[in-house]
Amino acid sequence: MRIVTSTKNGKEELGIVIDNRFYSCSALDQHLPANMSAFLKGGEVTMNTLKNYEIALTAGLIDSPSLSLDQVELIAPVPHPASVRDAYAFRQHVATSRRNRGLDMIAEFDEFPVFYFSNHQAIQGSGPVKCMPLHLDQLDFELEIAIVINKAGINIPASKADDYIAGYMIMNDFSARKLQMEEMKLSLGPAKGKDFATATGPWLVTKDELEPYKIQPPNGHIGDCYNLDMSCKVNGIEVSAGNFSTMHWTFAEIIERVSYGAQIFPGDVIGSGTVGTGCFLELNGTSRIENPNHKDQWLNLGDEIELEITALGKLSNSIQLYQS
Repeated sequence: MRIVTSTKNGKEELGIVIDNRFYSCSALDQHLPANMSAFLKGGEVTMNTLKNYEIALTAGLIDSPSLSLDQVELIAPVPHPASVRDAYAFRQHVATSRRNRGLDMIAEFDEFPVFYFSNHQAIQGSGPVKCMPLHLDQLDFELEIAIVINKAGINIPASKADDYIAGYMIMNDFSARKLQMEEMKLSLGPAKGKDFATATGPWLVTKDELEPYKIQPPNGHIGDCYNLDMSCKVNGIEVSAGNFSTMHWTFAEIIERVSYGAQIFPGDVIGSGTVGTGCFLELNGTSRIENPNHKDQWLNLGDEIELEITALGKLSNSIQLYQS
């Protein structure tokens, strides 16, 4: 299923998308949750109920009012996540970024997956990303995939962790690099460089939709893994291309680490971290090594950014100046 959240006159509504048409959950069944937070808390029960309606609609067994997608304003699929964590799971991105800074690959990367908390109140879907002037100093995109949790748990082994995943969605972890680099000198992780905007969408894709792309995890690892092409275009020009299959740590292993001694909850969002070549910080560093005359590229006002991932859709944003 492709599960979405729409908005009209300030009211959010949960729905599914079939053949580019939006079906409201409330119209399908008044007993279905009307918002994503309640839906995720329902776990397998609400997921299976909605799946049955999708099957019936697709087969023409039932009818329900629907709207074309151009009549609907979609926002982030999970507009009010319980929390947002972002991992650091792609080896190519980590190794290349460290090399570009004159650093060796860090051994601890292979010992455990690492993550940081981001701002769960700064989530948005497609559309304008509103920036303050300091954000525009080396503003960057990050090409990622995120999972959404719909089952509470603690101390979850990787062998069982995929059962806690409701689905997958595209994530763009916008980053103000100058702010980030300055604050991380204090060895406390990213903060103001990250907490102004994280875009997700356009929909939450359930695991059954990804079965045709499923592959074996890397040797020595546990968890679901998929062959999904990932790309980013800026103003119509492709600047980044990678694949989800190159993720070193699986989401199952990340969940195991996240839940060690800590409860996870329905509505928690966990990002993969940046795929290899998936941001200007990495691309600029590599280009400077190859060409000392390289001129760095960053996002600017008016730029259009489009992330596309196989089976997960397209997430489009533009850069605007924040107006009070």
